[in-house]
Amino acid sequence: MSTGLETTFRVLAATETDAVSRLLIEGLDSPHAAIRRMALETILARRNLVGHREIVSRLHRFDASWQAIVRENRDRMTPALREALVGDDRQAWSNACTAAVWFRQYDLIPALVGALEEPGHPGVELLSRTLLELVGLLGEDLSAPEEPGRHHAPERVRSHVLGSLELSVGRYAVHRRRAVIETLVDVAPPDAAVLREILANPYHPVFLVLVDVLSRGARPASIGLLLGLLEDPRAPSAALSVIGRRSDAAFVEALLAKIGRDFSAVAQNLRRIESVTWASDGAWGLIDRLDEQSQRAAVRLVMTSNTPRDHAYALVERLLDRGKPGGRQAAAEALDEFYGSAANARALHALEDADPGVRAAVIPHIRRRGIPGALARLIDMLDDPHPAVCSAARESLGEFSFQNFLIMFQTLDEERRRSTGELVKRVDPQVASQLAAEMESQVRRRRLRALAIAQLLDLSRQVEASLLGLLHDEDHVVRAEAAACLGQCRSPESRDALLAALDDRSLTVREAAQRSLDQRGEPAAGPVAGRSGEG
Repeated sequence: MSTGLETTFRVLAATETDAVSRLLIEGLDSPHAAIRRMALETILARRNLVGHREIVSRLHRFDASWQAIVRENRDRMTPALREALVGDDRQAWSNACTAAVWFRQYDLIPALVGALEEPGHPGVELLSRTLLELVGLLGEDLSAPEEPGRHHAPERVRSHVLGSLELSVGRYAVHRRRAVIETLVDVAPPDAAVLREILANPYHPVFLVLVDVLSRGARPASIGLLLGLLEDPRAPSAALSVIGRRSDAAFVEALLAKIGRDFSAVAQNLRRIESVTWASDGAWGLIDRLDEQSQRAAVRLVMTSNTPRDHAYALVERLLDRGKPGGRQAAAEALDEFYGSAANARALHALEDADPGVRAAVIPHIRRRGIPGALARLIDMLDDPHPAVCSAARESLGEFSFQNFLIMFQTLDEERRRSTGELVKRVDPQVASQLAAEMESQVRRRRLRALAIAQLLDLSRQVEASLLGLLHDEDHVVRAEAAACLGQCRSPESRDALLAALDDRSLTVREAAQRSLDQRGEPAAGPVAGRSGEG
């Protein structure tokens, strides 16, 4: 019997007449489950609109197993679903709306838009809700990785949908359906010509509605559209104004993540934003909840945009007081752009901050403020236990470099040489290596200057190898000064070198070597010989 039943339904499937369709529809109500199921499958296998209409009218009564059968044949159902959407049967167009979402039937979006445009349509709310839900699913498909065998090609579908929406936008003055504009925002890429046309013209019939939708849209696609426009060098001013005005947490967090990730790409447009509402209004609850990367980006936003300076300073103050580490450090850096007694007091307070990152961030601009005692404070910070703070202090005291010290050495008196040199030793970590390089100079004057500095600043131990080499210099004055410097050293090698220098042909060198040995508490075995030779 089963074989005969299957044969019968195969024959019915191959017969495209309305009479067969009516027979199959009766089979949907058979008391036998097998017949009901085979009737459904046969109706779906045929391309007869009569049977498909009946399935649409019954969809709300189908269980999950029957819904799955319809899903497998959804493309054949599209004409009947499209017809139901524009028809008068409430249950049919309600079922069609449900099926469109069930089956992700994106081809029905133009039909939904067309139905929405019908004046006085009783299902406006359902149609609008269905349209937005279906477009939301399309957005998910657009953002998902490409999968082999996917039922729809999302980009092709988007292009088709965008075309129908653009036509509907042109008729907005007649139908005035907001859902069409909301759908456009969800579907259109940032460079869509229709968006530019509307946003560039405040007198466009859709301008105010589009701006309102962009200002309120919390869906990922709406937020993504605005952030995409932020990266566009030709972004309409109206879009940038919306970006500056939006204060909802979802958008603000997405905006700050974008700034933190792609600052160079959006900086040009950030400069065109006149104000940032949530910063200007002191939305401290929102700001305090941001993570440290977002707080850092918030500082970049208000400092790059044209946000009023007093509002930007209020944000900087708040983050210095209560921000997370990254936010507080960014705020300390931003203080560089604020001057006056209040900002100066903040900067001095930041120098005492428990967070070394904050201290390091404020150091670079502390001297430019002209605060009395700032130089002494920076010198003290050279001894900070945190390397970042020490490094920042050294950079801020960069004029106290060894090379600058060399240039002005001859112009300073003994006391200034010593005090400046001691500071240079603390500021410039390359003092020893640079001093050693000077000792290797071909210029006698530079070698002698380097030897004088080594003695003055007690650097002989650090450059001992160079001093040992200079004991063999062709110039007896250089050799004598090198021997004098070695009096500050304590190694066996330097002792042996000084003992050898007692036989130098120059009396001056021999006397310098003897003095150094005496200074070290290592006198030679006998007095310096009075042999003749150089002076």
